[in-house]
Amino acid sequence: MESLLDLYGFASVVLQALLLLARTVLLGSVVFWTLLVVPLGAAMPGAAHQLSGTARRLVLGAGLATLGLTFLAAALAVLALAATLNTGLGAVLGADFVRAALGAMAATVLLLLLARADGALEPLRRFGLLAAAATLLAAAVAGSHAMARTEGRGMLMAATFVHQVGAALWIGGLPALWLGFRLPERAARAVGQRYSPFAMAGVGLILLGALGFWLGYIGGVPAVYGTAYGAMAGTKMILLGLLLALGGANYLLLHRLESVPSGLLRVKRFVESEMALGVAVLAIAGSLTSVPPAADLLEDRVTWHEVVERFTPGTPRLTSPSHEDLAIPAMQAQLDAEWQAAQQRAAERPQAFTPGEGLLPPRNAQDIAWSEYNHNWSGIVVLLVGLAALLDASRKVPFTRHWPLLFLGLFLFLFIRSDPEVWPLGEIGLFASLRDPEVVQHKLAALLVLGFALAEWAVRLGKLTGRYRYVFPLSMLAGGALLLAHTHAIANFKELLLVELSHLPLAICALVGGCARVIELRGPDVLARRAAWVWPACLVIIGSFLLIYREA
Repeated sequence: MESLLDLYGFASVVLQALLLLARTVLLGSVVFWTLLVVPLGAAMPGAAHQLSGTARRLVLGAGLATLGLTFLAAALAVLALAATLNTGLGAVLGADFVRAALGAMAATVLLLLLARADGALEPLRRFGLLAAAATLLAAAVAGSHAMARTEGRGMLMAATFVHQVGAALWIGGLPALWLGFRLPERAARAVGQRYSPFAMAGVGLILLGALGFWLGYIGGVPAVYGTAYGAMAGTKMILLGLLLALGGANYLLLHRLESVPSGLLRVKRFVESEMALGVAVLAIAGSLTSVPPAADLLEDRVTWHEVVERFTPGTPRLTSPSHEDLAIPAMQAQLDAEWQAAQQRAAERPQAFTPGEGLLPPRNAQDIAWSEYNHNWSGIVVLLVGLAALLDASRKVPFTRHWPLLFLGLFLFLFIRSDPEVWPLGEIGLFASLRDPEVVQHKLAALLVLGFALAEWAVRLGKLTGRYRYVFPLSMLAGGALLLAHTHAIANFKELLLVELSHLPLAICALVGGCARVIELRGPDVLARRAAWVWPACLVIIGSFLLIYREA
């Protein structure tokens, strides 16, 4: 049970992100099926029939995923709460979140039964699907942050509802739209044009909900850079801006396809990028469930002066401190005065426990130097990779096609040095260390580097074709999402937040770079030629950020 509590924070965030993704696709597919495909039947019965089967399969698949993930998330929360309170399972089964989960599961089962039935979508069945979808969404809102508020609860619940409706209308319907582009071009264009009003309505509802969140959960600009909730919400808005740019390009293309070479293919590539960024946005939303709203954390916020001071470039640290001088292996007896003062302030406030969040470990100057050394040398490697990839894109330096091999050194470097208290440098065994969510994330990141380095090198040599070509861009996308979907301390530890602020730009660049590489691989040529320069530039930016990384 202790191991469960150690991993609960990270596991719950991952489950929440997957649940949000499945539920958003489910709701969006229901709307697409009932409100777009059925009316299309009057003008294009053949296309509507084919697209109806596609939407139905999406509803069934997303519905099963939603049902399973809802159960898993609720079961994990019940086990963690029972272990935290040191009580039996029966004592926590009556909790509000359990009732909300049961309501969501019941609505999902009803959706599955209505979707599984044979025959055309008669008006009554369409109404039943939409009503069940609304019930599912209402149950999800009942388990959100808004339900726990003592002030402004009604406004925040309404904001959460319209925000998630908007996400379903826009992001949730993208998979069905993308599959609809398999139809003949005339029908595909009609589907895209009919989808535009749904997407625009979704954008409006998302922004309306975001306004409610700003008023109820954030409250001001200082909270955006001063708290974990604000920083993640700000990153979410940046990604939404990128999504709006892609959506706007698609709208223009869909209404002048005849005059644009490869117009429909461009739309498909932009929709694929929208889906990738949409997954990242939902990963952030899942991460936000692990942290209290910024409005509740008024003390110990990071100030703008501290942000500017931390992000002012300095000389990279290229020499490593001795492992024996680190705080954890040395079992330092006393923390510094700042740590003691922070602990004293924390002791004076009401305490809350988040299973799996862990404690801020003891740190001294050597620990900081160790971390800065790791990041700065990693930055040098990534910067060299980006520059080599740019040279490779020019097609003027043939040997630069072997640039993926540089990542092998980065893999070994990260695997050995990312956690100095863990094997092979520290006393903690590898398997025992996997109870720590941070160690798990570090090892996963190292394995991602190894996987995409070997795969991309084989692609460059012509040894891998087909779907294997996407290992590298998918790894970039997964790495970006991994940086966004993580747990947060319930208290406002300034140092942890400043580190997080430095990682958020890396996540955005990884996501943009991954999307650009996919576009380069899939075409059309007019987009591929531009994308071939975009993702190496993203690597250069990532390397530059890592090169100036500081923790003090």
